[in-house]
Amino acid sequence: MAEQVARPDGTAGLRRNAVGLLAAIMLSATIMGPAVSTYFNTQFTAINAGAALPFVFLVSLIAALIVANGVAEMARKLPAAGAFYTYVVRGIGPKAGFVTGTLMFLGYSLLEPAELALIGYWISNVLLRFGYDVSWILIAAIFWVTTLVLSIRGIRISMETALIAFGIEVGVIIVLSFLILGKGGAEGINLQPFDPGQSPTGIGGIALGLVFGILSFVGFEGAATLGEEVENPRVNVPRAIFGATLLVGVIYLFATWAETLGFGVSTISVLQADAAPFDTLAKNYSPDWFRVLVDIAGASSMFGVMISSHNGVTRIIYAMGREKLLPAFLGTINHRYSTPQMAIIVQSVGSGIVAIILGLAVGPFNTYGYLGTILTLGIIPVYILVNLAVIRYFRSEFPREFSVIKHLILPVAGILLMAIPIYGLIGTNPAYPYNLFPWMVLVYIVVAVVIAVWLDRTRPQELREAGKILAAEYDVADPAPATA
Repeated sequence: MAEQVARPDGTAGLRRNAVGLLAAIMLSATIMGPAVSTYFNTQFTAINAGAALPFVFLVSLIAALIVANGVAEMARKLPAAGAFYTYVVRGIGPKAGFVTGTLMFLGYSLLEPAELALIGYWISNVLLRFGYDVSWILIAAIFWVTTLVLSIRGIRISMETALIAFGIEVGVIIVLSFLILGKGGAEGINLQPFDPGQSPTGIGGIALGLVFGILSFVGFEGAATLGEEVENPRVNVPRAIFGATLLVGVIYLFATWAETLGFGVSTISVLQADAAPFDTLAKNYSPDWFRVLVDIAGASSMFGVMISSHNGVTRIIYAMGREKLLPAFLGTINHRYSTPQMAIIVQSVGSGIVAIILGLAVGPFNTYGYLGTILTLGIIPVYILVNLAVIRYFRSEFPREFSVIKHLILPVAGILLMAIPIYGLIGTNPAYPYNLFPWMVLVYIVVAVVIAVWLDRTRPQELREAGKILAAEYDVADPAPATA
């Protein structure tokens, strides 16, 4: 039964047992947004990797599962709303944890405005097809208000909404994929799309394609942010992480394979130039009425991503505010709904401003592409830091449980795989402005490091207490804090 539990200092905490295993899986799955990824990320991926599009998603799935191992292992010991922030604090140290928190803030907070711009763009174009000219800004504003209200009302109602959205999008994707394969695609059924040799620029194209392949899996760890609200978190959070990653990964492989065959391996350039490839496939392979369902599924997916990513980032902001590494008012709770109200409001306002300003400057579709790349580059270092934290944490704090495979080999493999898309954006000199994004994120990281060092010198006690309160609520052994 759900209950609100007071923290040791007497303040209100998040509502315990408010989320079951299925809802936790859906949080991660809906943040990944299968329809958003298959509708839009595939075009960005194919531009670089050509017909090797499904191969890129296969590598991305393997990478996500390997990183998920580390996340699940840490979640088993440290079930807390701070998620990655908490894991790195306890595994590496408070300064590294602070940098992780700021990177998570960058990644998750940009996901919401990216989806706001995209859903406005998508629905505006769909309505235009039916003769209605509606501004993308007005459409985005409607979904912005809805997300804000649902989030304040509570995690359960917003997750139930996301679950409905997920069911719609997955059903449509699978049916359309079967329709494409049932008609033999453009050139027959084959496994050529899983051949990395189909990349026109070799490993460089695969590496660049992985930027949007990894982006498609960003959010698989979302269930970890529910550590204080999910039932039996030590068991259900790891299950949710792996379950969501496998579920969505299989959908991606099937859908991207069908999508590539639908356009044709030898004519993949048509997909590369198509801003709405799944809509084109629906037009060519399904009845007119089903194309409308494809349009609805796309909007449903974007909305689901917005809700789930919003829930995830607001709980990270809440955790950091609660420990006074962000302004303390961000760590307050709405007593009626037991939700992090101020974190929700601040995140919502920021997302709306970013989506509108950037959308007006470069267009809503480019806004999605730009923000998607930046947030992926922000999340990748977090995945790397968590893998490092796994090695150090289990080696030093739980030596009897240390597994060479789970706590050394897989984390190292995860670090190496996460380095590939970074190489793609630095070593292959992509087109402007994508060539600038890695350096922008690097500057952001440097600033975060400087602030962490400053906090260590001016507010050392608060910085060194980071993560302790979160873990203490679950009676986790509290080792001496690391110094990194």
